Amino acid sequence: MRRFALGMMTSAALMAGLASQVQASSKDYSKSTKTDLVTKIMGNKSYQVYSSLRLEEVTKKVKTKTKEKKKYTVKKKVAVKKKSKKGKTKYKTVKQVKYKWVTKTAYKNVKKKWKFGKKLTVSADFRYAHVQSKSYKVKDGKRYYYIYVNGRPVGYVNEKAFALSKANVVSQVSLVNNQYDSVGFNAEDAINYVTDQHGSLVDNDSVEISCKSAKLNISDTGYVSSRKAGTAVLTFKYGKAKATSKLTVRGDAKEGISSAGVTPVKTDLPKIETWSARDRASSHKHWATKSARDRASSHKYWATNMSGNAKGADIETIFYHPAVLSAPGSSNLEAKVSSAVQGIDFYDNDLVTSNLDLGQADNWEARGHMVYYNMRKVKEYNWQLIPSKMLSFNTWLSYIKNIKVSPYMKLGHGQSVGSTKKYVYVLANWNRSNNWSNSQELIRVKKSTMEIDKIWTFKVWNGSAKYPRIFLNADVIDDNTLLALFHNASKHRYEYWKISRNGDSFKAKEVGATGSDLISNSAEVQGFVWNSAYDVYYIAFNDYLFKIGAGLDGKTDAGKLLNRYKFHTRPREFEGLSSYKAELYVNLNHPTETLKVNHITK
Repeated sequence: MRRFALGMMTSAALMAGLASQVQASSKDYSKSTKTDLVTKIMGNKSYQVYSSLRLEEVTKKVKTKTKEKKKYTVKKKVAVKKKSKKGKTKYKTVKQVKYKWVTKTAYKNVKKKWKFGKKLTVSADFRYAHVQSKSYKVKDGKRYYYIYVNGRPVGYVNEKAFALSKANVVSQVSLVNNQYDSVGFNAEDAINYVTDQHGSLVDNDSVEISCKSAKLNISDTGYVSSRKAGTAVLTFKYGKAKATSKLTVRGDAKEGISSAGVTPVKTDLPKIETWSARDRASSHKHWATKSARDRASSHKYWATNMSGNAKGADIETIFYHPAVLSAPGSSNLEAKVSSAVQGIDFYDNDLVTSNLDLGQADNWEARGHMVYYNMRKVKEYNWQLIPSKMLSFNTWLSYIKNIKVSPYMKLGHGQSVGSTKKYVYVLANWNRSNNWSNSQELIRVKKSTMEIDKIWTFKVWNGSAKYPRIFLNADVIDDNTLLALFHNASKHRYEYWKISRNGDSFKAKEVGATGSDLISNSAEVQGFVWNSAYDVYYIAFNDYLFKIGAGLDGKTDAGKLLNRYKFHTRPREFEGLSSYKAELYVNLNHPTETLKVNHITK
């Protein structure tokens, strides 16, 4: 495994590295040294960012004194030996060559000098942005990297602005005791970032991870089993970068065992089908070419409701997302911040999104980035231009200050996203798990930094591990409560579960059920949310939206179908739902936009 490769570096490899450093020292750094496109992690210190950096020949006026031999006539009387008859001495005039010091002004190229361009801003403004580089120049022995910020080329900054040889990991991981978990916890999930000596992001697989514990151990593939209780200290190391994390497997093996005993509410739905995954795949290509010219105005889609009203509801664009937040050529997934949003959540004016590259949401270890937007500063159309230079620098910078991009992190399929005033939560489950008995991973992210600060796992079983409940869609109610959706396909019903956290322990209770598959051709749920103002759930499938009573505060009957809406968005599908107070929002991709739902009331 690559994470242990550092410990096996041969002397030949070491000598090769030293040789490359010697060669590098003899380079002419007046020109840029090109590197692979890498992600840079900004540090806590702030340095000036310049528009350019170039080496110029400087012409300097220099006054020099030189000794020159110059002939000139000096009239000097020289006595002649022979005297005249009158007894007088005779004289004659002779020429004499004299030398003198003269000051000569010369113009001479005396040296080369580095010249910075315009001062643009300071690196602190990019502390939470996605920063990349693929070249640098060396000035006075110091590297200055040319950086791209959220996809836009910007300028040069001293590499001391980066987090050099730093490891940032989750300080605490708390795992549920689960003897039927066949996989365990992937220690790499606890990594926010690890950097090399130049502040470049290191691939997680290159980080050496060790486990110190009397009862727990880490496998060769980097997983820690949760089948028995215990504590461990995980150490993460790469070069001089080092950090530790405390991991605990909780002691109660019965935690999370509950009962699914709620009687489902029957519906009289007709057979409803929506399009297939193959149809969606073919539509992506169509919209990828069309979207570029469709962003100059809002989209508005009407829906037909259960009563047949063709204008039973509508959705209208409130925000176009940036087309991408990474530099051109970002081929690997750690470097690429895709515009393919899988989930969204609003809290007041804060919007957070889960961004995974196309096709990644179905992977077992699906990873991507989360993006935070301060919607108080949003302009409907301009933000999609962030990766380009179409905005003035000052306008662009004002937007950048209201965006935060998380490190590359585990997201699962990205649709179980929720947030509170201070935190973002992600239930990072695999949507191809086929309802296994393994534990479910809940990740908490601090809004202030968009870095992971705590990880828990929990399990929910109906009586035993034979009847697990894996939740692919969930909504966060507060910092201690989740509402989660489970499709019991064998019994053709949807179950609603309330999951409560007390410290590091979790309890689960079924709080409602609907006796229907809602969509008859096994379409996947594309969004789930609870609306607190009307005490209802909304469940999205492609272009369908179902309103279900939640019954959590007595306003509605739990599990009762209240309405359904078919929006005319085909071939575009819903990718995430969010609700804040009375408002409801949906997300569409190709192009990525967030829309507000109108005309839906109790």
